[in-house]
Amino acid sequence: MSLQVNKTTKEEELKSAFKIREEVFVIEQEVDPAAEYDEFEETSTHFLAKLDGDPVGTARWRFTQNGVKLERFAVLKEARGKGIGQALVAEVLNDISTNPNAIGKLKYLHSQLTAVPLYSKFGFEKEGDIFEECKILHYKMKLA
Repeated sequence: MSLQVNKTTKEEELKSAFKIREEVFVIEQEVDPAAEYDEFEETSTHFLAKLDGDPVGTARWRFTQNGVKLERFAVLKEARGKGIGQALVAEVLNDISTNPNAIGKLKYLHSQLTAVPLYSKFGFEKEGDIFEECKILHYKMKLA
């Protein structure tokens, strides 16, 4: 099993990332497509995870007025449980750490309930009350 996670800028790889998000968020979780794709696509840093050469996961990060937001983590159903989510989080955090503009900024995300244990492994802690986003329950989590 060969797992690779890379930052992506190529149009074909971005299409693969968007296709994964469509499968996971829009089809599986029934998120409104208008809410899934936003004005931050072009200003975000995108990642694509490949398992044995096949695109299976994606994520992105971007600067906000509050700091650095990690978001849009998605792994195809058939590829879950193989460490892809962990590899994506690790690579995204590594990339953020190499960006001089991110030094000293808060790193945070909105985690679906099922993903809280994943982000906790990396030092993220829940902050505040549970809330609903796109009809899915979330916690805001920040890196301690």
